[in-house]
Amino acid sequence: MSDSFDPNTLDLAADHIIAGRRIGRGGTAVAVIRPADHAEIGIIRDADEAVVDEAVRAADAALRTSGWATAHPQDRAAVLRRWADLLEARRVEFARLEAATSTRPIAETLARDVIRAAGAIRYFAEYADKLEGTVVGTGPGDTCMVVAEPYGIVASITAWNFPLINAVWKSAPALAVGNAVVLKPSELTPFSAARLAEIAVEAGLPVGLFNVVQGLGPTTGSALVRHPLIRKVTFTGSAATGARIMADAAATGTKPITLELGGKSPQLVLQDVRDLGPVAQNIANGFLANAGQVCTAGSRIIVARRHADELTQRLIALASARRPGPTWEETTTLSPIVTERQAQRIERMLAETIAGGGEVVTGGGRFSSHNAGAYFEPTILRNVGEHTVGFREEFFGPVVALYPFDDEEEGIAMTNHPFYALAASLYTDDARKALSVPRRIEAGTVWINTHGRQPGYGHPQGGFNHSGFGKEMGRTGLESFLRYKTLWHAHG
Repeated sequence: MSDSFDPNTLDLAADHIIAGRRIGRGGTAVAVIRPADHAEIGIIRDADEAVVDEAVRAADAALRTSGWATAHPQDRAAVLRRWADLLEARRVEFARLEAATSTRPIAETLARDVIRAAGAIRYFAEYADKLEGTVVGTGPGDTCMVVAEPYGIVASITAWNFPLINAVWKSAPALAVGNAVVLKPSELTPFSAARLAEIAVEAGLPVGLFNVVQGLGPTTGSALVRHPLIRKVTFTGSAATGARIMADAAATGTKPITLELGGKSPQLVLQDVRDLGPVAQNIANGFLANAGQVCTAGSRIIVARRHADELTQRLIALASARRPGPTWEETTTLSPIVTERQAQRIERMLAETIAGGGEVVTGGGRFSSHNAGAYFEPTILRNVGEHTVGFREEFFGPVVALYPFDDEEEGIAMTNHPFYALAASLYTDDARKALSVPRRIEAGTVWINTHGRQPGYGHPQGGFNHSGFGKEMGRTGLESFLRYKTLWHAHG
């Protein structure tokens, strides 16, 4: 049975979700354009300060009346487990919703995105009652304890590249430990977050604890971050927007912020690698997944010179096998670029990089005609100088640059980017180097003999420097939604 489907048969709605109700009012109407064919598939109302205030105050009222923050952790966990069960039971519905409205192909949303989103909810549900406090050593007449408590209302602002997964990562852990959430999804992919909030209420989450406001970053996002009742902010997106969010958060009093920003992640191939077949496959996946529209995309291949030619030919073959097409067709293996504007940005960056001395090995432009969307050829560059935009900034497209090296020390030094430090990967057959070299790479995550987010939920993710700070996922990510209070009891 084919997994392909007709996207025009879906009922798409992207209203605000406030106190369990769909609300269509707000400011300017913003068209939502489907990446695969540039068809207009709906509108959102850019939530103004009044709508944002309504959502935040609904969350505040729910926290004060529902008892969620002080509920037994096992009771909160039970609600989240039901939420995960509902999401998984509606896997086809959510997979089609993602594929019809984003850059995610149906084959991947069915096999990966929905399953991982449900798994993440379950992971945080199971962790809800496993966050212990501490007792601090004192004299016999005193007792000192450190206890964790939720912040209150969390503002979560998500990126467009993995809409459902991003929405879960920024809501489930916050809710598991007793917070309320007001989520702003990207205006490019507004649909799955609204549906996710609705089934959370079906699962038993008290109405008003999880609200969704639709809109643009400079209006809705800014109003949300600046709202005086927001106690914590978490954001995934560009470094430039992250800086603006920090400024907005400071405008109404300092608030803790978690930022997962951009990257120029290196993939380092050492000379000792014996079989380039699996290495090439992992490297290709590292820069072609979601057409390179991934924060951790491995866009710099730093390779021992003896392997450079063979690796290049293998990558060309793997890239040429990718099939661009509509995201609702099961045979599609190369995603569209999210918007025409982003496709033009990639073209401008390529032109500037080539003018600065970079050379195109393969690709370098759009596919001639694919369903009216913007589909970019997998592109391999070489001789990309550090002075060029192609080195300094992320393309956020299926573009990678090759950097051969002769000396291993030189190769390791090349991995560290002057700005970004989100992720990296290392390919080696030497077990000692597999353990020692990652310590010398400045990145929040270093994968060894693979690249990209792996199955499982216990390992935190987040970068350094211009790639942000704070962590998501794992115990560290969960604890980022808690604040810690010291209790000192002088009892004589």
